[in-house]
Amino acid sequence: MSVAFKPLAPGATLGVLGGGQLGRMWVHAAQRMGFQTVVLDPDPHSPAGLVSHQHIQTDYLDPVGLQKMATTCQAVTTEFENVPADALAQLATTMQVAPNAHAVAVAQDRRLEKSHFVNCGVPVAPFAVIASDADVEAVLKRADGTSLLPGILKTARMGYDGKGQVRVRHPQELVEAFKLLGSVPCVLEKMLPLKAEYSVIVARGHDGAMVHLPIQHNVHRDGILAMTQVWAGVCDSALETQAINAAKSIAQELQYTGVLCVEFFVLEDNSLVVNEIAPRPHNSGHYSLDACDVSQFELQLRCMAGLPLTQPRLHSSAVMLNLLGDIWLEGKLGEKLGSDPDLFGTNKSGSDPNFSPNFSEVLALPGTHLHLYGKGEARKGRKMGHLTVTASTPEQAHAIANQAATILGIAAF
Repeated sequence: MSVAFKPLAPGATLGVLGGGQLGRMWVHAAQRMGFQTVVLDPDPHSPAGLVSHQHIQTDYLDPVGLQKMATTCQAVTTEFENVPADALAQLATTMQVAPNAHAVAVAQDRRLEKSHFVNCGVPVAPFAVIASDADVEAVLKRADGTSLLPGILKTARMGYDGKGQVRVRHPQELVEAFKLLGSVPCVLEKMLPLKAEYSVIVARGHDGAMVHLPIQHNVHRDGILAMTQVWAGVCDSALETQAINAAKSIAQELQYTGVLCVEFFVLEDNSLVVNEIAPRPHNSGHYSLDACDVSQFELQLRCMAGLPLTQPRLHSSAVMLNLLGDIWLEGKLGEKLGSDPDLFGTNKSGSDPNFSPNFSEVLALPGTHLHLYGKGEARKGRKMGHLTVTASTPEQAHAIANQAATILGIAAF
């Protein structure tokens, strides 16, 4: 049972479960609009906890931490999809929670997620649920000509950024991959000939009103988002309309409140299939901080507080580059950093430009916007920040982004 919704004005206290970079950017948006903020996260050095008014340093299901959150905040959201849905359900008995526990539970389990897409009438890649060796055998014995191989075997729960998934080309690889993943429930998806990857971020209020960010063209490397491009015409208009309508349908059927990202694949025949959802702001929407008049984090805040939702406007062409720990660690920097690099260009013995990427040269380029997340240790594949390039034309944004990539040691796009 949830409490009745009540609009909240600046000055109210809002909370977020999770202290990563998404929580950090949400805290900044909330504070800019005059709200008090509380972060619940067990990490004493969490990026969001370091900038929030309050940081409750407990586990997400800790009764004391949840009780403190319930007595301090008037509304709560989450910044990552793997926060226990039970924590949201407990908080919802005494306060406003967005998104709801059910929506988060669906996003946490690929089996529920796929079923939801099918129920919404949104096209998905052919798939099968595999929870036992018998399920593996059943898939391999299909006689209807709809083989799911080659495919990708993904754990039903706790998979993100390429983790918890294995590509399988033939029957023996499927058998081995299921064992490799611990014989936990999985979803096997048929590999399809992909042309492009897109995402749509929608925001749905308590009253059912919905707005959306422009469609986003994403490029992944090693299963991690590397670049997002956004401008008018970045996608075929018919596909864009189909993707936006599908994203809204998914949010509507979940009775969703908050910001929801829906990821899509465009196939070589120009058809569209939905990949997955994220019940929160998304890496591919970070450009909105610099290229839109309303960012995804302000939309998240407006949804949970019951403030009016206005349709965001894209005022600049934009390219967003993910800044992973690799650029601190690889190449000529790698051997010198050791285990405790100073990410901002100095070490204990004084200034040394070899200890940081050359952000000064990057920021000399027009239209560059640097966002670092305050993480103290660079690790391979770890998201340390992002760089958004805004320009008056797509060509300018892309060219400058490639200049920045070269300076930072990122392979050109």
